[in-house]
Amino acid sequence: MAEQKAPLIQMEGIVKRFYIGHPNELEILHGIDLTVQEGEFMAIVGESGSGKSTMMNIIGALDKPTEGRYILDGVDMTAARDNELSALRCKKIGFVFQTFNLIARVSALKNVELPMLYAGVPAARRAARAKELLELVGMGDRMNHQPSELSGGQKQRVAIARAMANDPAVLLADEPTGALDSATGRVVMDIFHKLHREQGKTILLITHSQELAAECERIVTLLDGEIVSERKGGAAE
Repeated sequence: MAEQKAPLIQMEGIVKRFYIGHPNELEILHGIDLTVQEGEFMAIVGESGSGKSTMMNIIGALDKPTEGRYILDGVDMTAARDNELSALRCKKIGFVFQTFNLIARVSALKNVELPMLYAGVPAARRAARAKELLELVGMGDRMNHQPSELSGGQKQRVAIARAMANDPAVLLADEPTGALDSATGRVVMDIFHKLHREQGKTILLITHSQELAAECERIVTLLDGEIVSERKGGAAE
């Protein structure tokens, strides 16, 4: 019998408190347990104040939990030092934000190259990979344009290509269609489905939209810092 592969993400008893002057403290996450297998397309849904942004920051190694254990791709992120976290974040996590977060005065190509520059990838390989990724998201004819010359949807496609630059273990997409109209948002979601289907990417979609969540294989709902439900989405049917 084949040995079962370890989960890509394992969160056990994750608590996050913020200290706003002793003795006042605010507990945002109250003991989160979450397992994500490699290749899953999962949605984390919740209204404002549910704790989903705090949870995303911990999954993305932008913050550490107050208590609990978080394993990503075999690495104990809760035991890693800050400089190690930075390197792990660059290598293992691709971020796609609602606000795109592109660098204004450089081309789409250079924006996509940036994570590879930080990872020490040689220039020729960076450029070739960036071109390949921009073509993958339908932006091959815009690679020399700066963000100011691109529409919102085009910027988000560049951001997705950039998130894929170092072939991360997981893509974290935080409200990726939030700043787009419905038709443009559809194009962006179709790209995520393509990356999941054709490249087997593990994708976590953080959203308040039940409609978008329904497109994923699994939907985890947060309420007041706790997971209150898990159910299958349309992509699992």
